[in-house]
Amino acid sequence: MSQDLKVLYLASEATPFIKVGGLGDVAGSLPLAIRKEFPPDTLQSVDIRLAIPYYPFIKLPSCKPEYIANIKVLYKHKPVLGQVYYCKHQNLPVYLIKSELIEKSKSVYTSDNYQDGLKFTFFSLACLELIKTLKWQPDIIHANDWHTAPAIYALSQQRKVNPFFHRTKSLLTIHNLPYLGIGAERAILEFSLPPASSPPLPQWATRLPLPLGLFSADKITTVSPGYAQEILTKEYGAGLDEFLISRAEDISGILNGIDTNFWNPETDQLIPTNYSIENLATRKANKSHLQESLQLKTENKTAIFGMVTRMDAQKGIDLIPEALHAIADQPWQAVFLGNGDENIEKEIQALEKAYPSRVRAIIRYDEKMAHQIFAGADMLLIPSRYEPCGLTQMIAMRYGNVPIARKTGGLRDTIFDYALGKKSTGFLFDDPKPETLANALRRALHVYSDKRRWRGLQVRGMKSDYSWEKSATKYANLYFELSRKRL
Repeated sequence: MSQDLKVLYLASEATPFIKVGGLGDVAGSLPLAIRKEFPPDTLQSVDIRLAIPYYPFIKLPSCKPEYIANIKVLYKHKPVLGQVYYCKHQNLPVYLIKSELIEKSKSVYTSDNYQDGLKFTFFSLACLELIKTLKWQPDIIHANDWHTAPAIYALSQQRKVNPFFHRTKSLLTIHNLPYLGIGAERAILEFSLPPASSPPLPQWATRLPLPLGLFSADKITTVSPGYAQEILTKEYGAGLDEFLISRAEDISGILNGIDTNFWNPETDQLIPTNYSIENLATRKANKSHLQESLQLKTENKTAIFGMVTRMDAQKGIDLIPEALHAIADQPWQAVFLGNGDENIEKEIQALEKAYPSRVRAIIRYDEKMAHQIFAGADMLLIPSRYEPCGLTQMIAMRYGNVPIARKTGGLRDTIFDYALGKKSTGFLFDDPKPETLANALRRALHVYSDKRRWRGLQVRGMKSDYSWEKSATKYANLYFELSRKRL
């Protein structure tokens, strides 16, 4: 007899409809992978469905949404109307929720957390109204980050009084804990969601969306096992470490994955020359192309450090200028791609001026250039102060690009330091300081000079399996475990 498990997966973004950051990749890939690994009419099937806001600027490359229902959500004790649209993307059912509060927004995230709070709290509550309207009772509601955490908190409130929700459990995934939804408190109250009154949460957190979701979720996940441990410490706990320690038994870490069909050097249409482990020497053509296109000296023996990132203090970019100054006597080139914090952008542009023949600063988002850096650079710099999971290191390794990273969060879960010998796939350093980064760069350059040892690092990285299939199985197992739990 088949066991049909029903899951509603909520996110503020999801590829291919809308993507701003890593959450978009996860929400666009994980439900698809779960549905593929646990298809209908099998012993353990998961009927997982995705719900996202229907932004006016959303892309619809794979399906044409059809209107299916109206829903109402109380805002300041008055009903606000929303419309539900439905489509299928690669066999994944997708609900898109539209309303004035969502259509007002000119971007997914703004600098105004109150307005974002209105938009995302409406969406969160609308998802609960949606399943009531459809008379489709999910076993699990799986929300992500602060934007959809209000759905988890509202479910805990409604579960007490509405029989429809009595059996529905909740799971909340933390992608980046410091983003608590500060500024959205008033929006939460205007949708009649009361502050938490129970002692475990600090007083300042009792009105914030992410803490409210964490307080009421039946299970909590983070996007890597390492980050699940780190959030229990003062350094990474965003002021919630004591509360999270009280919930430690309900917290687990499951690594994100990457789309190995999209990120595939054998078939990637955005790189000049395709290659694989079997013909890894062909990769040199991509390095030469990268150097020529950026007017760097074409030297195969000179290592290229690459970086594809959001320009943000979290990413540890400020460590790089001093670290590169410290190894200026060694042969290297460096290519930086990304945008974000203007001050950090200026630091990287100043580095290019200091080393005009060695450094290129490309201050923009450029998908094609990102692929060419993964395929053409020798090493990827990831000196993050913290990194809940990180995807760039997984992509880099798949492309034979060796990561040099801080030993934190998902980076330490996915990169094995060169000191580990035959297991190694990259280079890790501990303290977020320029001198420790410089030491890691020196170690990497030393190994790079030995072709045999370097090829071993590349091959081991390319053989690493960071596909979504493994993560999908872990999430599905957690769903089944949670569905059996008594409330």
